[in-house]
Amino acid sequence: MAYKDKIYHHSACILMRPTLRKYLFISHFICFILPTSAQIVAQKQFSRADSLSGQQSPERTAYDIKYYHLDIRIDPAERYISGQNLFRFTATRDFSRLQFDLFENMHIDKVLFKNRELPFIREFNAVFIDFPEAIKKGSQEEFTVVYSGKPREAISPPWDGGFIFKEDLSGNPWVAVAVQGLGASVWWPNKDQQLDEVDSMMISVEVPDSLVEISNGQFRGAKSLSDGYTRYEWFVSYPINNYNVTVNIGDYIHIKDSYFGEKGKLALDYYLLRENQRNVDHFYENVPQMLTCFEDWLGPYPFYRDGYKLIEAPYLGMEHQSAIAYGNQYKNGYLGNDNSGTGYGQSWDFIIIHESAHEWFGNNITAKDIADSWIHESFTTYAEAIFVECHEGKKAATAYIKGLRNRIHNKLPMLGHYGVNDSGPPDIYYKGANLLQTIRTVINDDKKWRDILQGLNRKFYLQTVTTQDIISYINKVANKDLTPIFNAYLHHASIPKLVFKLEKENWEYRWDVDEKGFNLPVKIMFEDENDWTTIHPHQNWQSMETNKKFVIDTDDMYFDISFQQF
Repeated sequence: MAYKDKIYHHSACILMRPTLRKYLFISHFICFILPTSAQIVAQKQFSRADSLSGQQSPERTAYDIKYYHLDIRIDPAERYISGQNLFRFTATRDFSRLQFDLFENMHIDKVLFKNRELPFIREFNAVFIDFPEAIKKGSQEEFTVVYSGKPREAISPPWDGGFIFKEDLSGNPWVAVAVQGLGASVWWPNKDQQLDEVDSMMISVEVPDSLVEISNGQFRGAKSLSDGYTRYEWFVSYPINNYNVTVNIGDYIHIKDSYFGEKGKLALDYYLLRENQRNVDHFYENVPQMLTCFEDWLGPYPFYRDGYKLIEAPYLGMEHQSAIAYGNQYKNGYLGNDNSGTGYGQSWDFIIIHESAHEWFGNNITAKDIADSWIHESFTTYAEAIFVECHEGKKAATAYIKGLRNRIHNKLPMLGHYGVNDSGPPDIYYKGANLLQTIRTVINDDKKWRDILQGLNRKFYLQTVTTQDIISYINKVANKDLTPIFNAYLHHASIPKLVFKLEKENWEYRWDVDEKGFNLPVKIMFEDENDWTTIHPHQNWQSMETNKKFVIDTDDMYFDISFQQF
């Protein structure tokens, strides 16, 4: 998801980081302390509703979801949904009760199992159904939830989730949905957690005849009904996480294209409002460049069978699998701006690049718990720099990543709380990208780094993962124990600080960091030399037998620096 940066930076950070020079010139007689951001860690409070939404309870883990058929009608004028969803599952153990999810404002008309209505109880947004006899481990069963209601509407999508009901310039209904973080059960009944992705899915949506509906996956056809509605059918042939399931309704025109990539011919389908069809050249320009770069760096596009769709949406954007929502007004940058402040972000369309990168990190590789959302957003924000590197070179990409530091808050750890539907703070974007740039620098082998990015998408193809899965894989391929470095940035609010002091005629240095065993190497260059020297600070004081001036490379690694005066 494209993050809307909130302005609550500590004033010292705002003043310091944009003006920080590449090289920090230091002499033995000039000592000072660089300001750091305030560390204010708020204690979050979680409720029973949060636990029901986020936990892996026995009522959820008892069944492995295999297939959905979401079959609904959407009335844009009334802002109303009615229909049903079929759940087909395999029992992972013997059980008689399970949980599915649907927001409490939506009405459940009935739950059907083998032509019988099942009793159910509701607690907040969780729904519990009891079967008349035990479901045996390994058995395959199905039930159907019939429901209706007016779904919650988003106030500021995609950051405030829900349905979006708007009109185009001609007054036609323009409808979409964005629910990441909030939960897909805001509008359709499902097993609303990321650990268990459905294997495949049919999406059937009925909309007024004058409108077009686009969802994920392969288009299976449209049928005009006898009551002024048309039924659109879409089939998702790959596993998909719930928040990626989407509907898009409007007066769309469809433009077909194709891309010949690493797995052959990939169907490209562009859906623009009729009034904006002249802007399709913007898609022609950006999408093939994106695919060429990302297939080279991240591996093949993960969903060749289902194709790649770019759909104009009444909000900024969202990474819906094979059906990217696009609302960047056909501008380069982020609504015309550059998040990095370097200028490198204004030659490409941020939403096309960022949201499409989620097809690799977020849709192909999905975090089991949204507490690990850094896996989605850090790698995807880093992919923006990869795109810069593809077109402007490595030096420009490094500058782009460094430029994002002025958006880092360092107020909370990047990892959210597990089991309570907590995705962590905004730093999972910009701080996470700088963490990955730091890791790349420590590995110091660009071929191996590219192998790691591609390898992650092969190793965890169409899988759900944990933070430990990602770190362990990178450690293995890099042949380095990078765990303390990852932990320092993921588990702690403050970033590591490299502290120097002058003792007699020698510089002494150490890491001031909350993570035990932190071992990030740092490059410095002395005043009369032309090559970098690598030092290996630890948390205990070490000494350099010199008092000469030196510079510190802060371009490629993200940390603070402090000089103590004695």
